[in-house]
Amino acid sequence: MIIVTTNEIPGFRILAVQGEVMGLTVRSRDFGSSWVAGFKSIGGGEITQFTSLLYESRQEVMGRMVAEAQQRGSNAIIAMRFDTSEIAGQWTEVCAYGTAVIVQALGPDDEGSTPQSIDLWRRDQQMRQPQQQFAAPSDFVPRSMPGPGPTVPGPTPPGPNR
Repeated sequence: MIIVTTNEIPGFRILAVQGEVMGLTVRSRDFGSSWVAGFKSIGGGEITQFTSLLYESRQEVMGRMVAEAQQRGSNAIIAMRFDTSEIAGQWTEVCAYGTAVIVQALGPDDEGSTPQSIDLWRRDQQMRQPQQQFAAPSDFVPRSMPGPGPTVPGPTPPGPNR
């Protein structure tokens, strides 16, 4: 999945727009981290508890956005953005959104191709090639395999009633 914040992807042609996709989460701050954050703000510096919370939230909403795009059959998201807001002073909303699209890599002969798009174009071409079927040479004659031979009756194994 290609995800960009631009409206176009250099080296790729947009074939179809699948629509807006998003991922959303609302997180609450626990009392302990709020107390530590308040204490930390007196001395200054990074509040690592909130940094971790927001980082994890962004990863979660990105995953949800990508899953929605994949359900629509997209292979890229353009114009991706994050949005955050506070709800009632206790909760933080984190949202990732963008436009799900289907893109095609430009090849070496296409104007505007890039080294990355050419590489993906070549991989795509290889995957589209029919798989070679291995066949026996035309002068191959299979030998007849000997069968198991005649069956020779052996001793009867003892059974439950014998």
